[in-house]
Amino acid sequence: MDPIKASLLKKSRAAKSETRGKLLSLFCISLIVFIVLAIFYFVASKGLATFFHDKVNLGRFLTQSSWNPSLKDSHGRPEVGALPMILGSFGVTFLAALLATPFAIGAGIFMTEISPKRGEKILQPVMELLVGIPSVVYGFIGLSVIVPAVRTVFGGSGFGILAGTCVLFVMILPTVTSMTVDALKSVPRYYREASLALGATRWQTTWKVVLRAATPGILTGVVFGMARAFGEALAVQMVIGNAALLPHNLITPASTLTSVLTMGIGNTVMGSLANNALWSLALLLLLMSLMFNLLVRLIGRKGAISR
Repeated sequence: MDPIKASLLKKSRAAKSETRGKLLSLFCISLIVFIVLAIFYFVASKGLATFFHDKVNLGRFLTQSSWNPSLKDSHGRPEVGALPMILGSFGVTFLAALLATPFAIGAGIFMTEISPKRGEKILQPVMELLVGIPSVVYGFIGLSVIVPAVRTVFGGSGFGILAGTCVLFVMILPTVTSMTVDALKSVPRYYREASLALGATRWQTTWKVVLRAATPGILTGVVFGMARAFGEALAVQMVIGNAALLPHNLITPASTLTSVLTMGIGNTVMGSLANNALWSLALLLLLMSLMFNLLVRLIGRKGAISR
């Protein structure tokens, strides 16, 4: 072969480096996908054993209110009703999101529309500080401040969904606020200029134009905050009361999926009904996380189409 042609067809050092980089990236992506699938398989195999191996009825598992896997009812069926934990998890999650959303939107408007410079100097460091605080610290603050306050104002023990909601509200507020700020900043400047040129006031522009354009991004932030709240374990466990009972109101002790899991998983024998039932709760948590992720993608897709 002609040496000139051979030198032209020979891969350069940059091309070889690019090929190695592509192979390394492909390996890392494949490894991540394998790990995710392995986690799904492991949790599903353990969680489904409750229904296939221990013959627990799925409908009763989701709708019964008695949780005591070591005992059986009068019909000889194990008491593995997860309804109290499901209601407790959804209760604290939705209430925390409902409470955090107005504060997040207000802080986002202040940081982007009213006083951007002051907002970046004051609110941004505060949000970053709240993100960095460990969950156990939030739990201790809730146990020392929120629980006694609820007990003083409303009576009862102070433990319950209300105390858990207050703790989760502070924990998810930075997430929802930061994503709200990003959504408001992503609204094109000419939206504001066109609204002001048509005679709208500054507040009308913010309320009717900017917020409506940023709605998909704000909803995405709310869903991410709900996902964070739904999966939180330690802080909620310290203030909710950890009673596997149907919550009759916001100030009676309750429990969540994560609190029951963290308390019980170390006190059961692998392969037993009690252990399999806890893995079923973990599978339910995993499916809820998947649902939150799908909801985020759906909101993002609808927001892209509307634009």
